[in-house]
Amino acid sequence: MTFATLPSRAVARAACGKVMSMADAGFTNRQVIQITGVTPRQLVYWRRTRLVAPSGTTPGGHARYAFQDLVALKTAKRLIDAGVSVQRIRKAIASLLRFLPRVDRPLTELSLVATGDVVLVFQQGVAFEALSGQEWILQVADVEREAERVRAQGRADPLQGDLFAPWEESTVRKTG
Repeated sequence: MTFATLPSRAVARAACGKVMSMADAGFTNRQVIQITGVTPRQLVYWRRTRLVAPSGTTPGGHARYAFQDLVALKTAKRLIDAGVSVQRIRKAIASLLRFLPRVDRPLTELSLVATGDVVLVFQQGVAFEALSGQEWILQVADVEREAERVRAQGRADPLQGDLFAPWEESTVRKTG
């Protein structure tokens, strides 16, 4: 399981084209590569395709990355390293911007967990799937308490049936 955090709305949509002064010059491509571990090729590709674009440029037109851009780049790299495709990351960013209109910087404001090809988002105590927005409900604390109760009864390993309430006929929806 890989934890990550999602790029800013401005970064996700396009480079904003802000010209940075010498005082807030941001990070150069070389510095970004050293800090984030992305390859020069990834950095160029992600900028060109606007997966993660720099927040500004110098008066001479050189890309400059803000700290939030570094977080977004590092997050994208971690998701890719965990097996999430660039296309899935793009879809996740678009979905999150749509589902969470008050979130401006999903890669920096949200906590993500990549488990295979599923990207889960944790926000305010709720877990949901990044693409569909479907909430994931698993009361881990309840399962842990039940496991401790069973263990206290003297069994070394609880049986699966001991941890989960039995299905009742009325709770099972029949199709057909």
